Amino acid sequence: MEQHRTRSPQSRPRRGRAPLPPQAQGEPGDGRAAVPAAESAAVYRAGGGPGRRMPPLVRALRRFPNPRLTGLGSGLFCAASMLVLGFLDGALFGGSVAAYGVFFVLVSGLTAGWVRKADLVTAPVAAPIAFALGAFFVGAGDGLSGRLAGLVTTLATSAGWLYGGTLVAGLVVAVRKVRLMARKAAVQRRAGQQNRPEPAQKAPKPRRA
Repeated sequence: MEQHRTRSPQSRPRRGRAPLPPQAQGEPGDGRAAVPAAESAAVYRAGGGPGRRMPPLVRALRRFPNPRLTGLGSGLFCAASMLVLGFLDGALFGGSVAAYGVFFVLVSGLTAGWVRKADLVTAPVAAPIAFALGAFFVGAGDGLSGRLAGLVTTLATSAGWLYGGTLVAGLVVAVRKVRLMARKAAVQRRAGQQNRPEPAQKAPKPRRA
């Protein structure tokens, strides 16, 4: 008589599902639940791959405050900052044009980086006005007429710093504008690819008998 061999039941992988990564399967007997595949893939994409770390400069920039100011808010921030810095420059450094110019370049870059996307044009416009307001305390002179004469002298002798800070604000705004346009173009391209109709499949020809 023939004896039928008994086969041990083996679990067959289901079709249509990708195998889970080793991080998501877990070790047998460790008591921890397996991580879903979609969640593991999202973590893998966010981390940029296994063993990849962000540079220290990128991490430091991410920790830096990144507010979004309106056009009016960015103008007030730039003007108030230059007024305070101009007063401190006149009181501590004796009205140093170089120190005031360095402060102005930094404030111009921050103003252009913190203004919101809808008001990017206001940053290069607010920078020269703020420079003139703060320069009132930098120029030497007694009384109102003396301060005004010192302001004119400061604006004439520090034109390089004025143009440099305004140029920095314009460059930051231009870079942000280009990145914004590229992002919009990428979104529109993806939307066009998703809405593109699929080609119609041809019906099979009937077979002849």
